[in-house]
Amino acid sequence: VTMLLDTGADLHSYQPTAVDMMKINSADIFIYIGGESDRWVEEVMKNSPNSKCIVMNLMEILGDNIREEELVEGMEHEHNRDEEDEIEYDEHIWLSLRNAALRVKRIEESLIKADSDNASAYRNNREAYMQQLEDLDRQYRAVVRNSEVKTLLFADRFPFRYLTEDYGLNYYAAFAGCSAESEASFETITFLARKVEELNLKAVMTIEGNDHRIAETVIRTTVSGNRKILTLNSLQSVTARDVAQGISYINVMKENLRVLKEALQ
Repeated sequence: VTMLLDTGADLHSYQPTAVDMMKINSADIFIYIGGESDRWVEEVMKNSPNSKCIVMNLMEILGDNIREEELVEGMEHEHNRDEEDEIEYDEHIWLSLRNAALRVKRIEESLIKADSDNASAYRNNREAYMQQLEDLDRQYRAVVRNSEVKTLLFADRFPFRYLTEDYGLNYYAAFAGCSAESEASFETITFLARKVEELNLKAVMTIEGNDHRIAETVIRTTVSGNRKILTLNSLQSVTARDVAQGISYINVMKENLRVLKEALQ
């Protein structure tokens, strides 16, 4: 298995190098997310000499489960929203355990097509992995069901729309999931701080990374100034080295569940 984005590069701005193109052209199966950030794929595959490669667009596989990117009340950019903006679809499909189950099945089918000699191994692995996904999904449902708080507030980008929809959670955020913006306006900061107080939230959320300045500013803007900053991992910057050291989708989503439980207290 080869990861093209193996250095933690932002998938929203990634463009393949000549070396990446060689890897794609020699692959038996090429799997990509799809959506706005992967528009480069169509041109690459059109010119690829690798006609036998099985190409999988994961967003196409999910069909009606795909959601439009959403601008919610208070979000930066929502204030000046252009109703005629082109529709963009939320690409962060991997952050739904339920969508993951659909993807796993289709990936198994492609593996068997490319390597039928090992079909039984792929089926056994898929069944075992599906069990892990289903168990974790049940744990998420239990945590949300037993929590009084049903709202998350992100002083950051918000790539977790699929996850919140799966479990009936509400959210507010500084930016949309694919936003390239990094500076929040005074209007956005004050709106988020007011929501923290209004909903009596004990935590302000961020995604992975070291820059939590917006969250710190939101907390300072509240009356008490006494809230925790909690971080959910959106798996957008996982490197090949991380994988070699044992990081996995299941492990990260388990840790996200622990953080979610604390956030919803």
